Amino acid sequence: MTQALLLCAGRGERLRPLTDHRPKPLVKVAGDTLLGCHLARLRSAGVTRVVINLGWLGEQIIDHVGDGARWGVEVIYSAEGYPTLDTGGAILRAMHWLDDAPFWVINADVWTDYALPGSPSDVLDDCEGALGLVANPQYRDCGDFDLVRGRVINKANPGLTFSGIAAYRPAFFPERTVQRCSVVPWLRAAADNDALAGFKIAQAWFDVGTPDRLETLAQYLEETGYAD
Repeated sequence: MTQALLLCAGRGERLRPLTDHRPKPLVKVAGDTLLGCHLARLRSAGVTRVVINLGWLGEQIIDHVGDGARWGVEVIYSAEGYPTLDTGGAILRAMHWLDDAPFWVINADVWTDYALPGSPSDVLDDCEGALGLVANPQYRDCGDFDLVRGRVINKANPGLTFSGIAAYRPAFFPERTVQRCSVVPWLRAAADNDALAGFKIAQAWFDVGTPDRLETLAQYLEETGYAD
């Protein structure tokens, strides 16, 4: 079984007022929702089980997705309430529904035409975690990491931005106490120890974090025919 966690719990403050009455993953792009686009791509990559964490207006996500049958996947909900458990806490809680195999973790507020490989193991190499990285978008002064010989590194003024797409083995998270925390300290420590794999995403990628960026994505989809 190939499995994934979709991070869908955030408030979407920067995307207001669109997110005042709907969760950010249900924002429409090219006639579909961001969440629907992710579920379709996950199924195309062979994913059969998807855990969705819920926070802000999470009941709307349940109403929209249901059991996942429309996309051919099994959907399990990890309800966190609001405020949420942040990225690290969300993963720790989702481990309850994930088996011991590697799994994808994807931020629901990104859009890409990058095709996931058939298994998270394909990007993990001999590491317990792997990050998808993109060239720094113009609206960022600097990135998050750099990539050297397939390993993610920390450095000053890094040239690559975390795409919001990652793969992990359960062993990446030795601490299993569910609490509100970010995944970033774990990523930084793994990068310092030459223990974090990375893969470059050269395909189209958008962080749908603000109304302006959502409009940029909409224009791209229309110009490239995705909106047809």
